[in-house]
Amino acid sequence: MKFKSCFVLAVTFAAATAQAQLPGRPVQIVVPNAPGGGPDLIARLIAPKLSETIRQSVVVDNRSSNNGIVGAEFGARGAPDGSVITVGNAGTHAINATLYKKLPYDPLRDFIAVSEVANAPMAVVTSGKLPASTLREFIAEAKKAQGRFNIAVAGATGEIAGNALKMMAQVDMGNVNYKGGVPAVTAVIANEAQMTLTNYTAVATQVEAGRLKLLAVTSAQRAAQIPNVPTVAESGLEGYDFNLWYGLFVPAKTPQATVQALYREAARIVALPEVRERLVATGHEVVASTPEQFGEKVRRDAEKYRKIILESNMQQD
Repeated sequence: MKFKSCFVLAVTFAAATAQAQLPGRPVQIVVPNAPGGGPDLIARLIAPKLSETIRQSVVVDNRSSNNGIVGAEFGARGAPDGSVITVGNAGTHAINATLYKKLPYDPLRDFIAVSEVANAPMAVVTSGKLPASTLREFIAEAKKAQGRFNIAVAGATGEIAGNALKMMAQVDMGNVNYKGGVPAVTAVIANEAQMTLTNYTAVATQVEAGRLKLLAVTSAQRAAQIPNVPTVAESGLEGYDFNLWYGLFVPAKTPQATVQALYREAARIVALPEVRERLVATGHEVVASTPEQFGEKVRRDAEKYRKIILESNMQQD
């Protein structure tokens, strides 16, 4: 009986210690994007579960403006105690550092990476009005068009992935910017632009209806949701690998004990069946990487994107 009591006390003490490393005050999850996208979904899946654990309110704060700069800067300036968590992505934490000559935050120095929660490949789609049914066929058609083909662009990540595809395929295509994914997809359906790269769930209905053709996915491996669709690398552009990733960041100087506690809590939450099922149903792969793994990925992607941005003259003031 004495042993059992000691065991219970030890477990209780361990749980209390872990709890103490999590924020002991209300938490703000900053989303540098508009409601409805991948970062927003992840924030709203995590918020109620984290609230149950810490017994504090957890609110989602969408601060969408200027490629995520406003929200990311706000997150970087938050208190370094775990009470301000930013749901970052490749744009806010790997692309913006090079895309903008002047950035009000440093994606690597002003944040600590906690965990990559999930990622999703982009779908490479073309108009159903074009004869090409594979990426190889599309590239051949684009080369014959001699610069008359365009890519509909609705964000920096898709634009960079498209530029990399053009460079690796050695094909001349222009970029046409649209204010959002829906107008970009609509332009491709009408064959006003001939290609776009976007989340598969945004185009699944149009693909099934035959208005768009799904040529490839941008990730290194085939997507579990559409396993019969080849990757860009399998379609002749070896080494091509781009995806949309979403992860948690906290301000620099946040104690490591808090970072690790938040990582463990995030991993626990995304392992819950209802959370995992929702992410998978929306085309995401659940990752839950460690802070060390995620930090290395952010640094690696920042360098990869830097080269493409400079080579394609994308830098902005």
